Amino acid sequence: MKKLHIVLMLAIFLYTACSSTEKKNAADKEDYIKAQETLEAKEKKNPATFLIVNSKDKHNLLGQTVIIGTISNTAKICVYYDVVVELSFISKTGALLEKDSETIYETIEAGKSVNFKTKYFAPKGTDSVIIKVMGAKTK
Repeated sequence: MKKLHIVLMLAIFLYTACSSTEKKNAADKEDYIKAQETLEAKEKKNPATFLIVNSKDKHNLLGQTVIIGTISNTAKICVYYDVVVELSFISKTGALLEKDSETIYETIEAGKSVNFKTKYFAPKGTDSVIIKVMGAKTK
């Protein structure tokens, strides 16, 4: 009789242990999905936070300013496209001469980078160009 009680108690213990593990795994999976949805919403809300632009500029023989750059997507989930950048033309003394915006018509996957090249007839006295990401569309 004692053996039957021990076997019965052991079976109940194993059953409750297995079902609680399954419940815990399901809860962990739900938490993970919610965290992903929250992260995706954050990434979609403010693309400029997750898009980083690096560039250099030079002058060609026609007097144009040639800007060669890379836009990197540091987001974990979101894919961005049609990135809008602002170009600020700066003089040697640091004065802002002109601002323009341009759209880079590329798709940038999460964790990837895209190269771009553009040419401008910059205002007279331009020494450097500062590029800033203003926004982008998300998929």
